[in-house]
Amino acid sequence: MSEREQELMEVISRVDGVTPGSGLKKHCKMASSPFVMLRGASSVFYQDLANLTFRLPEGIESWPLTMVMGDCHVSNFGFFSEEGSHGDNVIFAPNDFDDACIGHAGWDLLRYGVSLLLCADHCQGAIEGRYQLGEPIEKSKVICNSDSEQALTAFWQSYRATCQQLVEQEIDYQRVLQQFDDGHVLYKLEQKALKRQAGGEDFMSKSSLAKAVDLAIRPLAFLDLPEKFKAVDGATYRTIEKNFAPYVDDQILDIVERIGAGTGSVNMKRYYLLVGPEQVSQDELHLCHIVEVKKQRAAAPLFEYQDLSRINLLSPAHLTVNCQRRMQRNPDLVLDDVLWRKSHWLVRSRHHARVGIDPEDIACGKRALKGGFQAYATACGEALALAHARFDRRSKRFEAAVIKTPEETWQALETLQKEYAEQVMQDWQWLASVETPLTT
Repeated sequence: MSEREQELMEVISRVDGVTPGSGLKKHCKMASSPFVMLRGASSVFYQDLANLTFRLPEGIESWPLTMVMGDCHVSNFGFFSEEGSHGDNVIFAPNDFDDACIGHAGWDLLRYGVSLLLCADHCQGAIEGRYQLGEPIEKSKVICNSDSEQALTAFWQSYRATCQQLVEQEIDYQRVLQQFDDGHVLYKLEQKALKRQAGGEDFMSKSSLAKAVDLAIRPLAFLDLPEKFKAVDGATYRTIEKNFAPYVDDQILDIVERIGAGTGSVNMKRYYLLVGPEQVSQDELHLCHIVEVKKQRAAAPLFEYQDLSRINLLSPAHLTVNCQRRMQRNPDLVLDDVLWRKSHWLVRSRHHARVGIDPEDIACGKRALKGGFQAYATACGEALALAHARFDRRSKRFEAAVIKTPEETWQALETLQKEYAEQVMQDWQWLASVETPLTT
């Protein structure tokens, strides 16, 4: 085993508790493609930065610290309603804060750029038969490598331009991205989200509530979906109900264990609570919603960078809650942390209108080939800059540092993004040699 392979084995084993090759579902997912491996191995990314295997350009590393996503990639942005299931204003923004903390904004910039390159490779490889995915890509047209390289530039240019607009007060921290024009790669996805919100034409069939709950029976209950839900025994049900009822805004109508969700956190225990009025008519179903209770571990960067800020000393769930509240304009109204069974648990809404982004949504099809991939990178650049800048709303110090960064530093970032993408591809070849990809 090479030195690199030994490092991968040690870091992945430390986080997941078992070595690659043991058949852990998370590792099987990661073996599908380099893109999926990037998603599941964020701790490897931070070890590589901490031990200087790769290093951010000095001009970016010297920016003021801010709140960061921690696991920034193309599929951790999407559409959802502000204020969780209590709101009906659908926006496009970062949607995953499990690894959020105080850190270097350059972490998010580097990781996102790497994901752009690997997203294109993921789709190309699936169509060419190099990658065996759990859900095959049915589209035949995919962007080329020059499109992904152009997207790298579009991403940081949009990020920098947004910071410039904040400094010049052309926009403020209340700005959000929504109402994309009908030619944009995100238009159809936004329309899908709007139809799923309460009162939308697809609420009864496509919303998070409708896809998880039998809306035809009373009392309401979760659907029998063995691939997603596992029944909990009576004692566990009563314990969850007792411990988490104070953190939701209505009655807990049903509880199931959620299985097989996520990539980086696929092996973390989580439960779904169906919450709503005890008696509910067909016209009042929008008053019901799903609350996720998820066991939370420390943010991925903190094993290597625990001393950057005292804020990072908060419990894992508390830190996630604080970051999400600060980085979003109008955060989830059901968002809290609970100490239960000697672990920290994150409580949050499953938005009715939530629509995530898969690689094929942005890298395949006619819209992608007509500049859609670059347009997506531009949207993410703006959304990420707003999220980073909201941490310190008293000053524009962070934004000022960003816009003072010279062109050659941004170009150095692009070079680093390409180099790290190549590293992930090499790492994936090793993982795929010891683990069987999950194809069902």
